[in-house]
Amino acid sequence: MRFTITRENLQQGLGAVAGAIPTRTTLPVLANILIEAEGSEVRMSGTDLDTSVSVRVPAEVAEAGAITAPAKKLQEIARELPGSVELSAQGDSISISSGRTRFKLNGLPRDEFPAFPRVDFEESWKLTGPDLQRLISHVSFAASTEETRPILNGVLWQLSSGEMRMVATNGHRLAKMTLPVESSAELTAVDLIVHPRALGQVQRLLGSSAQVEVARSENHIGFQGGGVQVFTRLIEGPYPNYEQVIPKDNDKQLVADKGALTAAIRRMAIVASDQTHRIRIALGGSSLKFSVETPDLGAAAEELPVEYDGDPLEIGFNAQYLLELLRYMPTDEVRLTFKAPERAATIQPVGNEDTPDYLCLVMPLRLLS
Repeated sequence: MRFTITRENLQQGLGAVAGAIPTRTTLPVLANILIEAEGSEVRMSGTDLDTSVSVRVPAEVAEAGAITAPAKKLQEIARELPGSVELSAQGDSISISSGRTRFKLNGLPRDEFPAFPRVDFEESWKLTGPDLQRLISHVSFAASTEETRPILNGVLWQLSSGEMRMVATNGHRLAKMTLPVESSAELTAVDLIVHPRALGQVQRLLGSSAQVEVARSENHIGFQGGGVQVFTRLIEGPYPNYEQVIPKDNDKQLVADKGALTAAIRRMAIVASDQTHRIRIALGGSSLKFSVETPDLGAAAEELPVEYDGDPLEIGFNAQYLLELLRYMPTDEVRLTFKAPERAATIQPVGNEDTPDYLCLVMPLRLLS
């Protein structure tokens, strides 16, 4: 194998694949990047056995071939090279030259590198990279990071012929977004559970692509666009029925400026308990009253003019959850709905024709008398 590649293209390929290389592994080949040279491009691939990434970059290929190279050292070398790079492999030895600089690295045979999952893109869903990025960024943050309920560590992805929906929750707050999509055929609706870490890779590598194809096999989901492919193993098991927890009968409605609401909650959070982050909200008339009282620390209060329709209500929330959900609201105004002090509240964007179908939910905290 022998090819010449610009330093920029080499760094681009290595950087794209680096996120799939495990920091620690008992299999030496997983610390390597698979390099395949053929035609007018080089394909670089990396995997941790759960998520696999492959990217194609232009190169002048003099001799086709493949080998695996130590990912970390190859990245460090590429970063320091003065210009265009010639890379060749003889047996398990890799030679790298640029200007008057020469390196030799010990590689491993291609045969030792794990095979990528087989995912058929003939039947796929299609959407733009920015839409996919919006879907992932607005939902995956809500997935749980605790190991007590492993299924909630994943993001539910519901795919059908005309739309895709993503849902994530940790049991205390929930985010749900639905976007219209194209599909190459009348595809059977499926529910998949994907790890947020893999979705982060997809967002990073495909977020700016003009078009992204999404396809699945029995155990994997695959994404491709702009010379990049990402595959990840699906999380097995039934996802909880999230529709059951989304309230349908909330009869109290609040519309507020997102910026003013966020700033007020942030101020209240300063003196909220470090354990519960509890703040008290009192609704009634045309104002929203915040109050916080933490015995060992102090107290705070603030009043905010809002549009409120409903009977007076006092309810408690985790300030950090509210701030997190408000951060992802894509409009300047938001609508919150309530039912009772012990019932879930919803948050939705207001006032933008281009706003997607987006809903967040937050469970209340019990108020101390």
